[in-house]
Amino acid sequence: MQKTATEATTPVSLNIKDNQEYVQEKCQGCDDIIQRPMKLGEGKKISCLVVYIEVAVSNMALEESVIGKLINKLWTVPDQEMYDFLKDNSLGISDVKQLDTMEEAMKAMLAGNAVMFVDGYEKAIKIGSKGYPGMGVMKAESEKVLRGSNEGFSDSVKINTSLIRKRVRSTGLKVKEMQVGLRSDTMTALVYIEDLIYPHLLEEIEERIRQYEIDGILESGMLEQLTEERWLSLFPQFQTTERPDRAAMEVLNGRIILICDNSPVALILPTTLNSFLQVSEDRYNRFEIVSFQRLIRYGAVLLAMLLSGIYLAVIRFHTQVLPTNLLLSFAEARHGVPFSSLVEVVFMELAFELIREAGVRMPGPLGGTIGIVGGLIIGDAAVSANLVSPMSVVIVALSALSSFAIPNEEFSAPFRLLKFGFIVLGGYFGIFGIVMGLYILTGHLAGLVSFGIPYLMPFVGSDLTGYHDERDALVRAPFRMLKRRPIFSRRDQRVRMKKEES
Repeated sequence: MQKTATEATTPVSLNIKDNQEYVQEKCQGCDDIIQRPMKLGEGKKISCLVVYIEVAVSNMALEESVIGKLINKLWTVPDQEMYDFLKDNSLGISDVKQLDTMEEAMKAMLAGNAVMFVDGYEKAIKIGSKGYPGMGVMKAESEKVLRGSNEGFSDSVKINTSLIRKRVRSTGLKVKEMQVGLRSDTMTALVYIEDLIYPHLLEEIEERIRQYEIDGILESGMLEQLTEERWLSLFPQFQTTERPDRAAMEVLNGRIILICDNSPVALILPTTLNSFLQVSEDRYNRFEIVSFQRLIRYGAVLLAMLLSGIYLAVIRFHTQVLPTNLLLSFAEARHGVPFSSLVEVVFMELAFELIREAGVRMPGPLGGTIGIVGGLIIGDAAVSANLVSPMSVVIVALSALSSFAIPNEEFSAPFRLLKFGFIVLGGYFGIFGIVMGLYILTGHLAGLVSFGIPYLMPFVGSDLTGYHDERDALVRAPFRMLKRRPIFSRRDQRVRMKKEES
């Protein structure tokens, strides 16, 4: 995935014409790349070439910009002092860096900086500028909370790493940058606390990133798919977040954050099933309400996956478990429906999935309108036309509502797909089919491992942490009892809180 090291390097030439020819050859046909020759020095005798992408660099005449300050100063420096001035960076500007090769210079320019070549000077000068246009810090949309920061990640990897460092102000927080993509040359960053993570975990993720050579990485989801170990599994082995506070929280737990340029979504690794059902405000609220909300989320997972299948299993094979009045009510509701119960449930599930997809794709307020109005109209019309029974609409609506209660969209998707499998199993084999499906699913989840961590932690292997991880699972213990970090962190760094002796 990284660029190969076999490419020959071209050193920056003392002769500016050689450098100019190299730039013109590489940038031929790139009308958005500006090549601006200038004369520098007090006597205007020293030739200079500045190369930059038009919309990514501030005006060179502005004193407020880095490049403006440097260029304006270079116009007044005596000719004989020019090279010493450049070598010593006499203005002390932190965003100025000297580069040895033309390849480095072109890479810096394509990253949104200005690059300057000076006749008689053997290095290119990278001048930091405003960079590519971006949306800046955004509001978190997919992970809404009632308490906590509303900041969300942006499309810039530099801004995203700074948002995490804003919350973890320690030099122990490390940011390791890597370039991926042969043509896109996308910047990625691994963010972690050095003394909390296992070194082999960092090495493993770096190795997985490097194992493929690919033209371009345009979003973190592409990295996620290429680096997953069990790539055929429906269940994600990376957790996603668009919240800097959640990322900072997980860094303090000993996990690694993978950030990709041009993506407002960060990847968290390793991960477990339990992690997907937690939200950032679980740490901000009291343990009673947090525990109640978590039980609702776990119940929502089961309902989203099993409710429709169990409904079919009961009314088709196990009617004896229903009270007589309820059974008669079901039979009366289905009177005149021309389709079997299996067909009507599948029809309604597909209709709700279609409404859901349409609501996501429609712009602005129209999305919510389609979701509500479409569901009501289609459900009511289907019942009025005697195509489906009212009970089927209720069951399917509860199943859809439960899927919305799962806090992570990527984690809810597998259960939406598995739902159709359990519909078939329940419709044809009854409760036996449901139990068989659960047995297979549990076996699959028990075999999943995310970077050496069992996917079902802390429900399995809880003795590895002295049963401390169970305090933050189905229910959350009081905050003052959460004194140890989870299994993600190193064994000798598990204690994260202790009470000072008076």
